[in-house]
Amino acid sequence: MNNTNPTPHPPAGDEPVWTFRGYTMRPAEFNTAMVHFYRAEIQRANTWRNRLDTTTNWAIITAGAAISFSLSEPSRHHGLLLLNIALIVILLFIEARRYRYYELWSQRTRLMETEFFAAMLVPPFAPSPEWAGALAASLLKPKFPISTWEAVGRRLRRNYFAIFAVLILAWLFKNYTQPQALEFPAPVTWGSFVANARIGTLPGELVISALVLFSLLLVITGIATTALQNAPGEVLPEQSLMERLHLTKERKKHAPPSAPPRAGRFVALIVSANGAAVSARVRTDLGCDLSPMNGDGQPSVLVGTLPGGEVERFRRAAAAADPAATVVVMPTA
Repeated sequence: MNNTNPTPHPPAGDEPVWTFRGYTMRPAEFNTAMVHFYRAEIQRANTWRNRLDTTTNWAIITAGAAISFSLSEPSRHHGLLLLNIALIVILLFIEARRYRYYELWSQRTRLMETEFFAAMLVPPFAPSPEWAGALAASLLKPKFPISTWEAVGRRLRRNYFAIFAVLILAWLFKNYTQPQALEFPAPVTWGSFVANARIGTLPGELVISALVLFSLLLVITGIATTALQNAPGEVLPEQSLMERLHLTKERKKHAPPSAPPRAGRFVALIVSANGAAVSARVRTDLGCDLSPMNGDGQPSVLVGTLPGGEVERFRRAAAAADPAATVVVMPTA
């Protein structure tokens, strides 16, 4: 008599998260993987955050060196300060590019903090239904969460506006207090000040006008980019990252027809002899609704849309309801 007991079913709540090539991932293993992934993203964000500090340090050191060198001797030309301003502009755009990368990694960490870890602490102890899809879409198709101009505006307001202001004031101080090394010595008048601002064949009026225009451009850029608030890495005291992503989706939904298509969405087409069971299983497992295309005819043809991160779960759900079903998944807008 065979006394071998059948393999017991896994206890409730210990169902595998997914199975791939004979490997089964349990919820505890999934949580462990998420913790390690969170630590890796934190490390990546910290690396790019340090690169931001490095670029800022370059700007401060070069500005300090240029001011010290220019003001140390009356014979030093004031054009050195203007050349340093141009160099700081280049560093500003380098830092803005690095800031966009930092925001990409920071978006993922904020998504896990607000929708995974925070959900463990308060009822209903469940993450947002779309957080995993949003995180998977960021991994499959990385995309900068903020524009170049938002990054430029943020770094300008926080660091570089003060650096530019110090350099411009140093240039004015140089031209006003050390005119004896220039063509028109003291006493300084407006005419002599303008003449002393000359650089080579460029008249002083042109140099001063360019500096005033540059200053106005800095102020306009800082004010105009204040309304850009898409950086998810910032502290969000009143709304979570998923709520912000939902608002972004709503804005895209009401965008004009010429707006770019929303990435990360797929259309699924299923041909099955048991369409009702497939539709019910997909609705239960994924929360997605499938619409019949041919009424009550056999076989049933079902169509629906789903996020890119749910493609494999969708295929497994359809196969569980009808192993003979034909499933076609295509990217769409």
